[in-house]
Amino acid sequence: MNLARLLAVVRKELVQLARDRLTFAMIVGIPTLQLLLFGFAINLDIRHLPAAVLDQADTARSRELVAELASSQVLDFRYRAALPQQLEELMRRGRISAAVVIPPDFEARFEQADRPAWQVIVDGSDQSVQAAARQLATFPLASLDYGGAASRPGAAAVPGVEIVNFYNPQRRAPVNTVPGLIGVILAMTMVIFTAMAIVRERERGNMEMLIATPLSPFELTLGKVLPYVCIGLVQVSLILLLGWFVFGVPVRGSLFDVYLVALLYIGAMLMLGVFISTLARSQFQAMQMAFFTFLPQILLSGFMFPYEGMPVAAQWLAEIFPLTHFLRLIRGIMLREAGIGELWPEMAALAAFIVVMLAIAVRRFRKTLD
Repeated sequence: MNLARLLAVVRKELVQLARDRLTFAMIVGIPTLQLLLFGFAINLDIRHLPAAVLDQADTARSRELVAELASSQVLDFRYRAALPQQLEELMRRGRISAAVVIPPDFEARFEQADRPAWQVIVDGSDQSVQAAARQLATFPLASLDYGGAASRPGAAAVPGVEIVNFYNPQRRAPVNTVPGLIGVILAMTMVIFTAMAIVRERERGNMEMLIATPLSPFELTLGKVLPYVCIGLVQVSLILLLGWFVFGVPVRGSLFDVYLVALLYIGAMLMLGVFISTLARSQFQAMQMAFFTFLPQILLSGFMFPYEGMPVAAQWLAEIFPLTHFLRLIRGIMLREAGIGELWPEMAALAAFIVVMLAIAVRRFRKTLD
């Protein structure tokens, strides 16, 4: 082996990388941005869960209990209900993740300590919410007058609390993860397939032949992504079948709504892939950029880490990603039996993402053809 020839090849590769600005920017920028972003954003300590309270006792002690729970910052009481049905509706629509119910005989239950004095209802479709409920079960309510009960050896920090798990009473992990995996798998496959398919045409020289045809940029873009819509729907069907037969994950809502939401989300992912294809010059760059968008969606959407535990700025960033809205939609329909009409803000967010990405991609694609 000749060292001089080896060093010459190494120098040639480094010069080539330095001239390729996009690749060089990804080498430096991707680890820097992801380290800063995830280092500040990822937080397992859940705070400010949207919650509601139903205080049927309305006594000084019950109001003090609600104030103490609010001071813990685990729950953020945004609604005050008058009937239990209102709590169920708010949770089904995804407006709240937890609810505190204080019965009319709260004082008697509290003093006698023979029955649960109050109740915490949690949305079992999200595992992070279940963890927050367990935090509440051990949260010390210092200002409440326990009449000496809390000072007895072995007394709980929060006496007489009952935790009710809606939509996943058995607390089975697949019930939470399988609906989310639909979005994760589609995010990975749809973006990569679309981005690489269009870049592949450019690398193989087929783009020149397509330019010579009467196709407009919009028709060419749409024609490239439509086959992948069918592939995405096949993947959704496969995950639903495996989830049902292998893990027993139910589809409590409308199956038509599930496919309609999946179709909208597939469109969003395909438009993101088309946009990436207008930036990448090679299939390698397209794959790198696809994974660059994939990792933030996984970590910030609420699939792996609690959304409510992230800083406000990170939550704003998460609202841009389609996976954040799809997780709310698919879990709402499959597990909470919610309808599309009740989850329309998430549908509108996905539709807006498709329109914006399509407009940008077609504009950039036209410049590429020119």
